[in-house]
Amino acid sequence: MVDLSQIKEHAKVIGADGVHVGTVDHVEGHRIKLTKQDSGDQHHHYISTGLIAEVEDGTVRLSANADVAVTMEESE
Repeated sequence: MVDLSQIKEHAKVIGADGVHVGTVDHVEGHRIKLTKQDSGDQHHHYISTGLIAEVEDGTVRLSANADVAVTMEESE
């Protein structure tokens, strides 16, 4: 399990394939709230912290590839 306190504001979120998924706005419970700037619809989207494989050097790496991870995003 990942230590959620390691996830910092404005950290990059990337898929297992290294592709950019979004940027952390902040952690809300068991979800990462992504910034609006990374969404095509100017709404916040959320990624479950259960998808996090690791946090390394300020980057959040997911266990799923980016194209799969974005299908699992939740809207506000």
